[in-house]
Amino acid sequence: MERLLYLLYSTFGTGLYLILLLLLPLARFLSGRFGYGLEQRLGRYVESGGPTIRGSRTVWIHASSVGEAQAAIILITELLRTGGGLRIILTSTTEQGNKMARSRLPEAVLCLMAPLDVPLTVRRALQALRPDMYICLETELWPVMLTTLRKTGVPMLMLNGRISEQSLRRYRWIRPLVRSLLEGFQSVAVISEADGQRFVSLGIPDFRIKVCGNLKYDMPAEDLEQIRTLYRKHLGVTDQSVFICGSTHEGEEEMLLPLFLRLAASFPLIWVVAPRHLERLSAVEAFFRRSGLDFNRYSQLAANGRSAEVVLVDTMGELADLYAGGDYIFCGGSLVERGGHNIMEAARWGRPVYFGPYMKDFRDAAELLTTAGGGFQVANASELATLLLYHHRHPAAYQTACAHAAATAVQQRGAVERQAGIVTQSLASIGKDAG
Repeated sequence: MERLLYLLYSTFGTGLYLILLLLLPLARFLSGRFGYGLEQRLGRYVESGGPTIRGSRTVWIHASSVGEAQAAIILITELLRTGGGLRIILTSTTEQGNKMARSRLPEAVLCLMAPLDVPLTVRRALQALRPDMYICLETELWPVMLTTLRKTGVPMLMLNGRISEQSLRRYRWIRPLVRSLLEGFQSVAVISEADGQRFVSLGIPDFRIKVCGNLKYDMPAEDLEQIRTLYRKHLGVTDQSVFICGSTHEGEEEMLLPLFLRLAASFPLIWVVAPRHLERLSAVEAFFRRSGLDFNRYSQLAANGRSAEVVLVDTMGELADLYAGGDYIFCGGSLVERGGHNIMEAARWGRPVYFGPYMKDFRDAAELLTTAGGGFQVANASELATLLLYHHRHPAAYQTACAHAAATAVQQRGAVERQAGIVTQSLASIGKDAG
């Protein structure tokens, strides 16, 4: 059964590959997502500028989109710190994931677009990149890639593994194929005990599973006051509070504007808006102008200073640290159905985090923070405004929430050390001469 499913999948992929190959000359003249990194997606890494990798050991890490890339950055930082001599390749399937990784990682890490999951492109990629180990972040089960890696004898690890109940139900329909793919992993590091049990139900032996926590929540400890002072100075804060709305999606700025106006009528406030996707900047600017709002672009503050009470963040990769400068932090993608975003990025700075009802992608983090009293889930923007006014008028309650947020974030640390340790041990077992 699994052979038939694999054959159907690879045949369909090959047809898609041939179509894209015919469109490649046109794609070179196109901008946007269609043309971005297309030659790399076709496995043409040498032609597109990616060098043949040399070094003692090459580790290929695949992180699908921005969320997984954030986890990859944390892991790679630890591997570079502790695993001297490694050459690391990070592939993504989305433009935003690739761009974010390139902006946050040193040049020594080669950030590429992942090859299409088609036999020819996968073989080309393996010949060009020659990995000694392949690491899949979260549950990215690309059948051709994993099957080819297994046949060629490249060791595979899955880190930060997770399976929701909904995904488990889908996987059970193709359980033979999923089981054959999972069998290729030497070790599976899962986020929680529940994730581990779901992998076992799909056929992974429990001795291969290690519960390690979530890489996304294991961010390094920082000097809070020093970094907070730095960002508040950049924002030109004097006596104002700072309300940061991070990773907002289409429709959320319209929901949040009446909230900002209500708060600003009660106390001095700077509103910092960071759209999730930079291609939305022009649309958000147009909305602000229609609404009669003056605003500054974040990238221009250093040169020109802040002249408006609204700041539009137009840079990539800075939001996680920019949260340090905030007093009230809302994480977007949660008032609209986008699954939410990583609320621990804000909590680690010792600030309560506010978010809407749609948090399916970060349900575990939402439960951790709300249970501890460091996170607050609201049904809509009006409810959020009422809660923020309460916290502004009751400093003791606000400071208690700050302490709970910080304590919860601290409790998540250690996942990166555990998962990097799995990588180090697995590399040692390969027995390859480091020289």
